[in-house]
Amino acid sequence: MSSENVQTKWGQFISLIIVFFFWGFVGSANDILIPVFKKVFTLSQVQSQLVAWAFYAAYFVGSIIFFLISLKIDVLQKFGYKKTLSAGLLLSAVGSFLFVPAATMESFPFFLTALFTVGLGFSIQQIVANPLAIKMGSASTGAHRLTLAGGVNSFGTTIGAILLGIALFGMGDNKNTSLSLEDIKLPFIILGLAFILVAIFMYLSKIEDPVKEEVVVQVAHEKFNISDYPQLYLGMLAIFIYVGTEVTIISNLPALLHTAEFGNVLEDAIAPFIALYWGSLMIGRWNGGVNVFNTSNLVNTALKFIVPALAFGVIIGANIFAAHDVSSFYIYPIWILLFIAISFVGGKNAGKTLMLFGISGLIMMLAGLVCPSPEIAKFFFISGGLFLSIMWPSIFDLAIAGLGKNTGKASSFLIMMILGGGVIPLIQGSICDIDLTSPEGIFGITWTHFSYVVPLLGFAYLGFYGFYCPKILKKQGISYIQSEGGGH
Repeated sequence: MSSENVQTKWGQFISLIIVFFFWGFVGSANDILIPVFKKVFTLSQVQSQLVAWAFYAAYFVGSIIFFLISLKIDVLQKFGYKKTLSAGLLLSAVGSFLFVPAATMESFPFFLTALFTVGLGFSIQQIVANPLAIKMGSASTGAHRLTLAGGVNSFGTTIGAILLGIALFGMGDNKNTSLSLEDIKLPFIILGLAFILVAIFMYLSKIEDPVKEEVVVQVAHEKFNISDYPQLYLGMLAIFIYVGTEVTIISNLPALLHTAEFGNVLEDAIAPFIALYWGSLMIGRWNGGVNVFNTSNLVNTALKFIVPALAFGVIIGANIFAAHDVSSFYIYPIWILLFIAISFVGGKNAGKTLMLFGISGLIMMLAGLVCPSPEIAKFFFISGGLFLSIMWPSIFDLAIAGLGKNTGKASSFLIMMILGGGVIPLIQGSICDIDLTSPEGIFGITWTHFSYVVPLLGFAYLGFYGFYCPKILKKQGISYIQSEGGGH
């Protein structure tokens, strides 16, 4: 037992990252469902964004319920990691099966309820899995393991869109463009069964329960005031905006590509673009995950180029397997090389990395708004995924710096802010809908195109937080230079 904090428990860790894969898989499935529901239920763009709202609001509600329960009993100490994680997976399975009656009844509110239930299960899984990944080995490599788990999550989002696209529309010459809600049933029955299998697998796995910690007793004596920690409350806003920006870019992209200006791309042809966007996050996280391995500077530098190239190959390969034409994607490595160059400048400094990537994302959104060629403009918007890819650990690093034994409470507040993924897409969706009343657009472009000013403002705040937070920490006497793997 004495070495349990030294060696990474790979057997347990690999079983855990299956859960991270599922989060990603369902996250990108939402982006396929949004244009499908919009067409079938004849929804406005802002109504279609209720899909994102239902899913991400569930994280918020789940976190609050968990927090309130934890005031009475420590759930993880009482039930352990395995039981709590399995319960979360079973709840997500129930949500998946609810898609069947929702499709039979052809009810959009029922679909939202099903998605909310899946998200509620995910919120329990998130609360357990994030600290568990950090604890499965030495504390010094905890953040690296989380980055690696994030890379697996992004792999799930990349292939999730393609697999659901095949399930709903078929592939190659057998593609059908007409849509039936009946087609949604089978993928979600399979997903529900998969959740149950993983829940059983987790329950029977050798994941150890948390050690009883005495510090829990001490925390109760000290009052925790959020306003004493500007890095935390500004960080909560940063997480809210980060998740909102990540979700809004892609959940409104089908509406943008559906405009005449961007080529009237139909629902059955959306999957490759969704895969490229989530694949961009995978490229960035795999690039950051290189730090998990203890290699020489030369090998590390080489891997920073090789690994993103492999990740891009996965995206192209998955699309070719699904018989999608991705010839227009071959220009995208230009953005990948730009991302790699900026990541070298940021190094392992969380504040600097966040500031540089915030500024870069802002420039990409601006370029997408003013670029005269829609063929190129869409890639500027999609490249937002590259610059968002490693922001989560950077923001987390900065927001909890100097919080000591209040770190646990701070983390739960930050998880609640995933709610941004439900709110910000609604704001962008409502701008898209102005096209219905003012089809002439604004500044010579459609309102749907102009709506990308929303993620532009998001990147602006994230860059500001990366610039300003280290100054706050310096005032508090916290010398914060190096991020433990999280900032890169």
